[in-house]
Amino acid sequence: MYEKHDSFYALKHKKDPKIQKVLNRIVKASKDVSAVEKLSSKFKKILEKVINDLSDNAEPYSKNKFNLKSNVISEIDTLNDKDLPRYLVHRYRYEIFPQIKKTDNFPPYLQIEPTSICNYRCVFCFETDETFTNKKNGHMGQMKFELFKHVIDQAEGNIEFISLASRGEPLACPDIVKMLEYTKDKFLNLKINTNASLLNEKKCHAILSGGVKTLVFSADAAKEPLYSKLRVNGDLSKVLKNIENFKTIKEKQYSDSKIITRVSGVKFDNEQNLKSMEEVWGGLVDQVAFVNYNPWENSYNKKSNDIIEPCSDLWRRMFVWWDGKINPCDVDYKSHLSVGNFSKNNLEELWNSEKYKRLREEHLNSNRQTIKPCSSCMVV
Repeated sequence: MYEKHDSFYALKHKKDPKIQKVLNRIVKASKDVSAVEKLSSKFKKILEKVINDLSDNAEPYSKNKFNLKSNVISEIDTLNDKDLPRYLVHRYRYEIFPQIKKTDNFPPYLQIEPTSICNYRCVFCFETDETFTNKKNGHMGQMKFELFKHVIDQAEGNIEFISLASRGEPLACPDIVKMLEYTKDKFLNLKINTNASLLNEKKCHAILSGGVKTLVFSADAAKEPLYSKLRVNGDLSKVLKNIENFKTIKEKQYSDSKIITRVSGVKFDNEQNLKSMEEVWGGLVDQVAFVNYNPWENSYNKKSNDIIEPCSDLWRRMFVWWDGKINPCDVDYKSHLSVGNFSKNNLEELWNSEKYKRLREEHLNSNRQTIKPCSSCMVV
């Protein structure tokens, strides 16, 4: 059974048996001395805050309070009890730190770009910008496996939420199978986003046997010609066949796998509707969702808006691109706001660099309108 997935809506009824079961697991895990003692003193305090926020005495669903959202419950269902304290700490860092504008040694979430190259030209994507895709401008490339290993080695034990995705199609990277194998058992949640057009049998096995915990198939429609209209160069029949093949391999050869599968589309066109998405994709994946459209395709040319609220991503995630360049977001797909390069500094130094701090301060001081592309971005 699939579920309508929206990570921005909290589940509202603690008396729901499913939620109560998760709460009971959390309380039990928080009393597991062997699991809790592995946490630093700082993380133990965060765990206490999580438990307090989830207690019956805490004010429900108020600002800066940790809540059990639908996606969080789905992720908890895939974890062993012994991993729950660690997961809850890092989930708190991911959700609450951006609200209270707090940072610590490492970003809560790291996005690693295996490649900036994509075989699609989706109408809402920066891959349609020829000044970006022109090889002469230096934006296009593949991450070397040795660089990937160094990034993973620094992230392991420090960052628990990882995505292999950013500007390009990750399955287009020649070393993606080796990369997936290298991540096995290293993170609580490793996500990969793919358009599924290059999802062959070898890559299916690499995903299912590697470290991937969440697999997101990017698709914005369930019928032609709308699919190809939005995902230019795409072939819906091929994508459907590849995802069906993935599902078959999973059921026959990896029946114990707890990987979460999701179809996620960008709500761009009035012709799109969730009902048709559910009808086609619901039988193939666990979750179906739309995300809001943010005009990525012309970040640098859009007019400034009137948003002055700080961007939460400055406290939530950091991007490592194929060449080691570190960026605060992928709306800035040409790296105007890059804070440095992994080849010269480690992840901790880059996350806490003076350039990153100044960018956060500008946002906190309501000055995002003086920064491109922040001035025209809708992310808060």
